[in-house]
Amino acid sequence: MVTPSAKPQDVFAADALHSAQTFMRLLDAAPLGMLVSTLDGMVVYANPAFSDLLGHRPEPGHVFQFADLVSDETNTTTRLHFERLLRGEVSVSRGEHQLRHADGYPVWAMVGATILPADGDTPPLILVQMNSIELQKRAEEALAASESRWNFALESARQGVWDHDIRTDTMFYSRMWRLMRGIPADEAVDGDQAKWLERVHPDDRPRLMANVHRQDRGDSDYDSLEYRERTRDGDYIWILSRGRPVEWDAQGTPIRTIGTDTDITHLKLMEQELAAEKERLRITLEAVADGMISTDLDGRIIFMNPAAEILTGSNAATTVGQTASDVFRLRSERGEEKLPCPVRTCLAQSTQIRIDDDSVLCALDGPRRDIRATASPVFDAAGTLTGAVLVFQDVTQSRALQRQLAHSASHDDLTGLPNRASFERALSAAIVSARHGPREHSLVYLDLDRFKPVNDTAGHAAGDALLKQVAQTIRGVCRSHDLAARIGGDEFAIVLEDCSIAHGREVADKIVRAIGALAFSWAGRDYSIGASAGVTIIGAQPASPLGFMGEADAACYAAKAQGRGCVVAYPEMAAS
Repeated sequence: MVTPSAKPQDVFAADALHSAQTFMRLLDAAPLGMLVSTLDGMVVYANPAFSDLLGHRPEPGHVFQFADLVSDETNTTTRLHFERLLRGEVSVSRGEHQLRHADGYPVWAMVGATILPADGDTPPLILVQMNSIELQKRAEEALAASESRWNFALESARQGVWDHDIRTDTMFYSRMWRLMRGIPADEAVDGDQAKWLERVHPDDRPRLMANVHRQDRGDSDYDSLEYRERTRDGDYIWILSRGRPVEWDAQGTPIRTIGTDTDITHLKLMEQELAAEKERLRITLEAVADGMISTDLDGRIIFMNPAAEILTGSNAATTVGQTASDVFRLRSERGEEKLPCPVRTCLAQSTQIRIDDDSVLCALDGPRRDIRATASPVFDAAGTLTGAVLVFQDVTQSRALQRQLAHSASHDDLTGLPNRASFERALSAAIVSARHGPREHSLVYLDLDRFKPVNDTAGHAAGDALLKQVAQTIRGVCRSHDLAARIGGDEFAIVLEDCSIAHGREVADKIVRAIGALAFSWAGRDYSIGASAGVTIIGAQPASPLGFMGEADAACYAAKAQGRGCVVAYPEMAAS
């Protein structure tokens, strides 16, 4: 685990958790019954007010659907309302529905629903709010028998009542309607529409003027209107105005509409806070430099942030719905081998999958980037796997630096050949392979002849240039899998894998002759150098107490004693 300062995705995770906690606190505190369900109607959350309303108290592991709450009498109407919402014909569905109490009896409720779009690792959900209208229903049923009882019931439910006589264009307002707006109960109210519109928030007037007549004529899509109205103290409250025609003339034209107003300011404040939280989350995701992709249980993309679009070379608008493996295409750093998508592995194993090395992301628009990625499973409150989130970073520059540092640590800065440390590792590996298997290798120790005069006469710059030329010559004679290293000032050593002593001597002789044939000029002057080499065989055990390196060094010393510019094999030297 890394610190938040080093991992921006941890900052995102903390913000997401805080947002979720805030969301849950708001829903838990809501005075209206609140449900959150999946698009297929499976309830994933219910607040305390819902339990108080219908008597259902969901327990962990207990799953039920919204359809289970609807009474048989209004099942068809309720289903049609929600189908229109799911088809996108309306953004908000509101209507009166008869629900089933846990004890079996029906409960009338005003039910409002809206779709919460997919956000981050959360799929689209339906937010349902419900408010008991049992008192209102009972009052409506008793209206003909007792006007006073009807008014009392509505006031008990804190519903402000209005009655619009379309024929005379006059309005009746109940006492609660007045109190809601801070108007004294005994004060007469001018029902003129212009007077009412003066109290309506200027931003809401055009919408109301366009739709209020539809409410009067009984249009079911506009039986509920929301708007802001100024109270006597100068503040604005949100009003949910529900109404429908109750009288018609002989031609079927509505002539009287009755409705109720409800103060929904607290609900609107909640919506605003949730919207602000969602916006903060959106800004956070867009600001994160790491690529982030969220998928569903099938590995299909439901969210992609701008950084992920850039790194994958794709567009979120067109890739949502595609599988993550279609967009997040990995190849091996050492070849073109296709690597499995970490999201698929994460979902299959229900565990976090990390990719740190040997991974290249092939963007759809062409570029290839070294990548580091983490795919983490996403579980719901019940512990059920619901999808995965993939976080990945472009580490091309850091890996290039790592390769550069690794190369510098194992290679000679001047010649580019492996250094003494690399040579010793290769020699140790060759010794182990010869000791545990029927393999033999050759070891060549080479020392330059007449190199010191070049340094003393032409200077170190000339000596460096000559050493580079010698290194290229040695490398050109050796096979690709042989290791030729510079182990000292003008000393070189070569490990020839799976090479007999006879063949090793031939290779050493070629190197010595190639170095002796070098034409090196510096500042208008020609220099001639040579080389002496000693060769020994790397077998199960050294031929002498000198060890393999000591044997090759001794053979090289013998070559110099024989007049330089030649090769001596240790077995021959030891035999003589």
